[in-house]
Amino acid sequence: MPDRVALFLQDSYPLRDATQYVRYAETRGFEAIWQAEPRLDRDALVALAAYAANTNRIKLGSGVVNNWTRNAATLAMSFITLDDLAQDRIICGVGTWVDELAVRVGVRRDRPLLALREMIQVLRTLFDGQRASFQGQFIRLDNVSIGARRIDPRVIPIYIAATSPAMMALGGEIADGVLLNYLTSPAYAANALHQIEIGARKAGRPIDSIERPQLIVCSVDQDRTIALDRARQLVTQYLRQQPQTMKANGVRQELLNEIMQVLPNPLDARQVAEAARLVPDDVVQLVTAAGTPEDCKAKVREYLAAGATCPVLYPLGSDVNFMIDTFATGYT
Repeated sequence: MPDRVALFLQDSYPLRDATQYVRYAETRGFEAIWQAEPRLDRDALVALAAYAANTNRIKLGSGVVNNWTRNAATLAMSFITLDDLAQDRIICGVGTWVDELAVRVGVRRDRPLLALREMIQVLRTLFDGQRASFQGQFIRLDNVSIGARRIDPRVIPIYIAATSPAMMALGGEIADGVLLNYLTSPAYAANALHQIEIGARKAGRPIDSIERPQLIVCSVDQDRTIALDRARQLVTQYLRQQPQTMKANGVRQELLNEIMQVLPNPLDARQVAEAARLVPDDVVQLVTAAGTPEDCKAKVREYLAAGATCPVLYPLGSDVNFMIDTFATGYT
């Protein structure tokens, strides 16, 4: 492939179908698959195991698992087991979750930066085949190792999912990469590069040593109107659910106010469809790659120019293979 590209999968498709998309993406030269774990719906690690058993080359990343609901040792064990299945192809993507879901399952996200720092320190020790003794605020291990005997060191890069400046800087300081959030503008990617560089300088690391894959919602169709309308639904939901984030990405406050007035929370699908009529094309295009194949490729180039290193495409619609084909021949 002339250009790097990866695929992002949520829980929108049956797992058997998702596995077929992964196999097809591999045949078309995609670099990586990132499996989301956004809600209590699809376990990312189980899905990655299915993909690993059905592929030979493509890299497989969690996009992302949280650092609260799995013990550090058992999380390390899971990723090392995946590495047994797909050696040197596994990426450990980890994030601090969101309060809305964490609170509902009894998790208190106190000091998320420190909690994630401790998790990454311990994971690195265990991935390296070492015994871990650690007494932190969130993690406490006493002479723990994975396996009865010392394992060989594993090549399992650790990526942080980051939206806030502080989390981006932490990624630049201690992670192998920072997975940048979707429904954000290229200007967000440019600011992310700056924040990651702050953390990298703190650790004496060159910014080019830190991967910056960018999640990008991609709605592609030969009919531009169909593609935009498909993406408009998702954008409308986020205007209601994440107004501060959308404002930070350049969405006008007047539009946010109007959406807040007409949409309840929790959202109703019919009302979202009606509210979507208020969202103009330029807002949809601000935070997604939506339109014809050439429109989508052009938008991806904007994110790369802003500092992202690899687009991770989140497909909208049922024809995932068409999106894969669109980017299989590159975008530059």
